[in-house]
Amino acid sequence: MSLEEKLKDPSGSELLLAILQKTVKHPVCVQHGPSVKYARCFLSKLIKKHEAVPTEPLDALYEALAEVLMAKESTQCHRSYLLPSGDSVTLSESSAIVSHGTTGLVTWDAALYLAEWAIENPAAFTDRTILELGSGAGLTGLAICKACYPRAYVFSDCHAQVLKQLRGNVLLNGFPLELHTPSDSGSPKVTVAKLDWDEVTASQLSAFQADVVIAADVLYCWEVTLSLVRVLKMLANCQRKSAPDVYVAYTVRSQDTGKLFITELDRAGIDWEEVPPHTGKLFPYEEHSAIAILKLVLTGRHGV
Repeated sequence: MSLEEKLKDPSGSELLLAILQKTVKHPVCVQHGPSVKYARCFLSKLIKKHEAVPTEPLDALYEALAEVLMAKESTQCHRSYLLPSGDSVTLSESSAIVSHGTTGLVTWDAALYLAEWAIENPAAFTDRTILELGSGAGLTGLAICKACYPRAYVFSDCHAQVLKQLRGNVLLNGFPLELHTPSDSGSPKVTVAKLDWDEVTASQLSAFQADVVIAADVLYCWEVTLSLVRVLKMLANCQRKSAPDVYVAYTVRSQDTGKLFITELDRAGIDWEEVPPHTGKLFPYEEHSAIAILKLVLTGRHGV
């Protein structure tokens, strides 16, 4: 039954109030509100559906919209994602797709998709040290930290503004950025590292002692793809123990998106396989997006 049909029921007003309480009036949303534009669009559509049904106007809807209309749009907004456990991940993000000369201040589809896969496959991360390359706003890592119980998690990026926002998001979600292991044994040790793929050395990568390496939506241009493969080859060579498991998620925006990456992996002698699609959709992203996750096998010696 559609929302419009449900609103025709005598309990339609109660349903609208319940929607309000679970969205714009939800405690998480009240404390860390979404962009004014998003809230205005959401409430306007909800009011339009309400007005299409012959019923008494619901004051609470119009009052909520009035509050939003009086609010001032900011360059930063919050996005909150509910996890199956009932916990949530809240991010401070840029209101613009490109800001401060980078796209790393917002969450992209492949990051959401990889987080969903991780939540469905927690054993891949539980009690392990994770290194994330190009963490951006931090959604994937924070979801893994809250749902998969890693031993330690290293967020990394190279852009100063991204790192500043990333540190804030880690703290916002209750993870202290400390050099020592937190006293709470159920909480992972979390760090944020500056990592430039063109400058990082094998010894620096080895120091992370990563069991798992992940990256999401980082294959957006030829130069970056080559830099990523350079890092992967160093990771294969610098491990004192077994090489880490590697998962790279990307949105197929064109035929060349993954083709170049796979070509370079083959050239470097890095084996790969595509991870089967997962079943549960938890987060909002374009349903028709073609998103892939590759699992890489870093074995043998690879020239850098």
